[in-house]
Amino acid sequence: MGAAYLTHISYGNIVVISGFVILAIDFVFKEKIGFGTILNAILIGKFVDLIQFANIVPLMSNFWLGILMLLSGQIVICVGSYFYIGASLGCGPRDALMVALGKRMSKAPVGVIRGLIEGTVLIIGWLLGAKVGMGTVISVFGIGLILEFTFKLLRFDVKNIEHESVAETVKTMKSSTL
Repeated sequence: MGAAYLTHISYGNIVVISGFVILAIDFVFKEKIGFGTILNAILIGKFVDLIQFANIVPLMSNFWLGILMLLSGQIVICVGSYFYIGASLGCGPRDALMVALGKRMSKAPVGVIRGLIEGTVLIIGWLLGAKVGMGTVISVFGIGLILEFTFKLLRFDVKNIEHESVAETVKTMKSSTL
């Protein structure tokens, strides 16, 4: 959000740009880039802009309903992460970074790694002028805890995931059509 304020580029386009920057970091960490990774890098930002333009998500006027909606959204994100990361077609840039760091810091819980990534982004955003409220802080700390709990509940070790690269997917598609 801070980068969007500074550049006057839409928040969704900042998400796309930052996604491709993180993709470069993922590449350096030798994390495979799959179709899911590329689609996520592009589509998440575009959907953010669409949702903001269409004003689909209501502004909560009740504090507790807002917290409930925030935490419910995080649960949905974490369960969705289980399904789409588990498909092994490449997770989004930020999740690929989480996977790459998880493989390198094998003793650290994945929730802590995710929290560190989110916390780093929070600090960068704040330094760029983004507003940081209670919901932002709950989101940063909540996502790591909820993700850790969700993955444990579903017995999913994200550190063992091996994604399929774009080249591998194309090769599989070619061989299945022959």
